[in-house]
Amino acid sequence: MKVCVFYHDRCFDGACSASLFMRFHRECIRPDAQYGYHGLVHRAGALFQESDFIGDENAIVDFKYSASPRITWWFDHHLSAFLTPADQQHFLQSQRDGSASNRHFYDPNYTSCTSFIAHIAQTRFGFDPSPVAELIRWADIVDGALYESPQAAVEMAEPAMKLTLVIESSQDPEFIPKLIPLLTQMSLAEVLQQPFVAELLPPLLERHHQSLDLIGERTELTDGTLYFDITDQPVEGYNKFVPYFLHPEATYSVGMSKSSFRTKVAVGSNPWTKARPEEMVNLAQICERYGGGGHARVGAISFPPDQGDRARAAAAEIVSELRAHNPFP
Repeated sequence: MKVCVFYHDRCFDGACSASLFMRFHRECIRPDAQYGYHGLVHRAGALFQESDFIGDENAIVDFKYSASPRITWWFDHHLSAFLTPADQQHFLQSQRDGSASNRHFYDPNYTSCTSFIAHIAQTRFGFDPSPVAELIRWADIVDGALYESPQAAVEMAEPAMKLTLVIESSQDPEFIPKLIPLLTQMSLAEVLQQPFVAELLPPLLERHHQSLDLIGERTELTDGTLYFDITDQPVEGYNKFVPYFLHPEATYSVGMSKSSFRTKVAVGSNPWTKARPEEMVNLAQICERYGGGGHARVGAISFPPDQGDRARAAAAEIVSELRAHNPFP
């Protein structure tokens, strides 16, 4: 059996989700299966190509829903999991009529998709997640921004943080598919020591330190929301906690960056803010207005790479809205 696993590309939780799904599927569903891995990215326009779903089974993890009949498995935890109301109705109908109730799973209450897959695999299929407890714990920490402090998030002393940097920055389409199987075969420290991983780290750490200076120079903070535009620099994979490390008093951040396939507007909130949860704005709902999405506390919007002005206009509107909802006037 050939199983194609589609995952959120350049994302630590996406890679961990793909690896955990592979281990669960091999242990509980088909020990003889062969796996292939395909990264998916949020971009303007179609997110899926039906012609890519060539496996005997096709799984999507940590990414939006596809109503394709070729999709056998789906796991997601994002508030913005459905591209259209029709997709959401298709999912709900498949749950009601039982056609996919034991293969398609969704719960936005989970911190990471990795921990969600672990729960479903254990409770529905008898999978033992204890050998990969380190991976699950760090997927929750990274995807949920559950760091002790901005310093811990930015200094990146832990192997998981260094792997996150490499995963988010890699431009090689073969790198993450090569990495995925290792994440549930060895410790994260051992993964980091693999030569094809270790050789990438020094220049990325240097670029990370340079991004601290760049974002610091470009950032303007007003009424609790900071904004920066680095679309003229090739640094889309910057550490999203840098703004709060530099400005711990900020509540929200809106950052613009650019890559070969998109202009990105990243919208986030300070994980260490003193604001009460009920005072915070739902960022996924804001991003959905512009075709993006995410979680209540962090989201993003992708525009075509040649539509910087449109992206900049959307960012300005979001900045204005967030500054108007400053919890500390």
